Amino acid sequence: MPTRRRDPSNLPEPDSGDEPEIGAGRDWRDTLRNGADLALAGIVTFVLAVPIITAGAALATASAAMAHFCRIERFPSAGESARRFGRAILPGLGASLVACVLIWLFAIDLRLLREGTVPGGPALIAATTVVAVLVLGVVGLTLVEVGRAGGAGWRSAARAAVDVALRKPAVALAEGGVLALAVLLAVLIPVCAPILLGYALFALHVVARRFLPA
Repeated sequence: MPTRRRDPSNLPEPDSGDEPEIGAGRDWRDTLRNGADLALAGIVTFVLAVPIITAGAALATASAAMAHFCRIERFPSAGESARRFGRAILPGLGASLVACVLIWLFAIDLRLLREGTVPGGPALIAATTVVAVLVLGVVGLTLVEVGRAGGAGWRSAARAAVDVALRKPAVALAEGGVLALAVLLAVLIPVCAPILLGYALFALHVVARRFLPA
């Protein structure tokens, strides 16, 4: 993940050893750099995920970087992210397989409903779409939990995400909405898909920090 340097004069004076609050002492140049960093993070993640078998590791590493960024407005070092990526390849294979199966199942289901092969009509299509967004929300929450755990622990992250979806479905729907919007924009503007990936991951963490403090 990209690492950016900041002028120490822009940071607030630390008191009692706490991390500086994000946004303190920030001007438009910092906002612009943040936007560029998020876009670059998305591009790097997209490239690393292209082989498919590394998709889980790429997303886990990017999510961990986003969790770090949300805390101190700075990405971890490239070396740290590279080591995290290497450790996440094998655990990420299972996550990638599960994600591919879910996408395939929902795509087949929606196609059959649209073609009329399966009865139900618009009402069932709408219900299936809501369920798909909710499942996307669980996926988003899982990514957030994996990032908070430093890019590891897919199973425990998935269990935590399902628990949140059951207790607070509105949060899961919000996370699902973030991913659904990102997918829609990527379909409409394919060239922006890599950049949207970085912003979507950041948005997932922002929503989680708002409603689900670590």
